[in-house]
Amino acid sequence: MSKKNILVLCTGNSCRSQLAEGYLHYFAGDKANVYSAGIETHGVNPKAIQVMAEDHIDISKHTSNYVDEYIAIPFDQVITVCDNANEACPFFPGKVERFHENFPDPAKATGTPEEVMAEFRRVRDMIKIYAANFVAEHVN
Repeated sequence: MSKKNILVLCTGNSCRSQLAEGYLHYFAGDKANVYSAGIETHGVNPKAIQVMAEDHIDISKHTSNYVDEYIAIPFDQVITVCDNANEACPFFPGKVERFHENFPDPAKATGTPEEVMAEFRRVRDMIKIYAANFVAEHVN
């Protein structure tokens, strides 16, 4: 059985898609090749790296990539993790399953540093549950 190719797509490929890539890779193991990209690139958010490290997942080597960089990869599944990316998602040739979940953007959180980090953790935990369920249901 060949590995599934999964793309997680967000606006800037800095937070939500990076968290999802980390968790999908963790839960899918060697059953999938997981990529993330944005319709823009904003760099990987240091707070996303920090909250994933708190859950023992290292995304510090991830890069922020533009979706067109992966146009030659035959994706089996594309997951958009924000409404903006869902609306702007390019066409992928072949039999591609599309999934969408609009997660809040923790990079837009305001308040004290503790409140901002609490929002990053809240979104991280939402994405962790989504990724675990996604792999259980769609990655065989």
